[in-house]
Amino acid sequence: MTETTADPDPGPHSLKRVIGRRTLLLFVVGDILGAGIYALVGKVAGEVGGALWLPFLVAFALAALTATAYAELVGKYPRAAGAALYANKAFEMPFVTFIVAFAVLMSGITSASAAALAFGGAYLGEFVTLPVVVGALVFLALVTLVNFAGISESIKVNVVLTIIEAFGLLVIVAIGVYALLQGDGEPSRALEFHAGGGALLGVLGGTALAFYALLGFEDSVNLAEEAKNPQRDFPRALFGGLAVATLIYMAVAFTATTLVETETLASSTGPLLEVVRVAGLAFPPKLFALIALLAVGNTALINMLMASRLVYGMAREGIVPRVFAAVHPRRATPWAAILFTVAVAVVLVATGDVGGLADTTVLLLLCVFAMVNVAVLVLRKDRVEHGHFRAPSWMPALGAVVCLVLALPVTGRDADVYVRAGLLIGIGAVLWFVNRLFLSGRDGRRPRSERQPSP
Repeated sequence: MTETTADPDPGPHSLKRVIGRRTLLLFVVGDILGAGIYALVGKVAGEVGGALWLPFLVAFALAALTATAYAELVGKYPRAAGAALYANKAFEMPFVTFIVAFAVLMSGITSASAAALAFGGAYLGEFVTLPVVVGALVFLALVTLVNFAGISESIKVNVVLTIIEAFGLLVIVAIGVYALLQGDGEPSRALEFHAGGGALLGVLGGTALAFYALLGFEDSVNLAEEAKNPQRDFPRALFGGLAVATLIYMAVAFTATTLVETETLASSTGPLLEVVRVAGLAFPPKLFALIALLAVGNTALINMLMASRLVYGMAREGIVPRVFAAVHPRRATPWAAILFTVAVAVVLVATGDVGGLADTTVLLLLCVFAMVNVAVLVLRKDRVEHGHFRAPSWMPALGAVVCLVLALPVTGRDADVYVRAGLLIGIGAVLWFVNRLFLSGRDGRRPRSERQPSP
């Protein structure tokens, strides 16, 4: 008889399973599309040269390895908890689980900070002239007000924003097709590499940045409890969404490098706006800038909402100081957690740049991905009764190795990215130990997550 250790049925108070395969696919695509491609095409060009489409292709291949681990785990444990759940089940070490969750939290804040700087750049410059940092800080203030007032995100809103984001990218693709038909641009530039660092190091550095544009697929696991058939639908939506987003990205990257010189792309804070400006196919730059602002703004808003709610949830569970669980009496929003996350974001915006903050996001999530890839192999001993996708063992194993390699300085990542990531994780470690000391000194209680459930 097969041994089973499946999670019990979550019971009558579980979330409703209402999301079908097509909606799930659209959510995955929408979660991936956003600030990354609108902001980082130029930064990738600065790393690799004219062949900036190649890092997106390599990033897709590498992301697909980790995606197999997520596809297996979400089918095996269809719960809305993601990497923290998998780490907890695999290693059963509360501090490790916390660090994984905190790394995901901080990656959201660094991503939002990168998006804020992208928002304050050339796209905003089409409407008003402000220093980039000032525009970013004003944007963070607006996001904070919306977060404080309370916002209810739904799948319908996500669908609308996905259509807007995708439309802007398809405009770029249409510009590229028109340019090729007219014989404009320099397609040969798409095969050029920077001579200085060599093609291999250039592609590695560009891939580390391009990986940021593909992030978001891992967030979709939080819909596991609301999918109609996660075991069947999630793998198809995950791999399909990654493939669709990558094809769009490669077409956009090819168009950008064909129509705009590499140096111009690398120095621009609104690289796709440079494509619209030189296009033979007329499209209002202000309209495209508005689309880009919506895409970038949506990325930052979702990340800050997620981050503040995650801090609030940790505080309620007694994992971090309970002061962060304070809720506004009228707005019913976690104001203390919101202030904490926006304070971190303000410091990051004031001290970083788009490329560095995006790279910090990638570094944090590469470490999380490595943990997930190891977890899926460890949890092979934990059998479940229902059928689910099973990744070939070599794929998560290779995924773990690739994630660790990409996290190393061999990619050309600046030292300040490691310092920034270390400081952010250090904040979490301090909160963890201060909280434990406070609880132990007060009444010896452990965090709720470590207590045994009552009979």
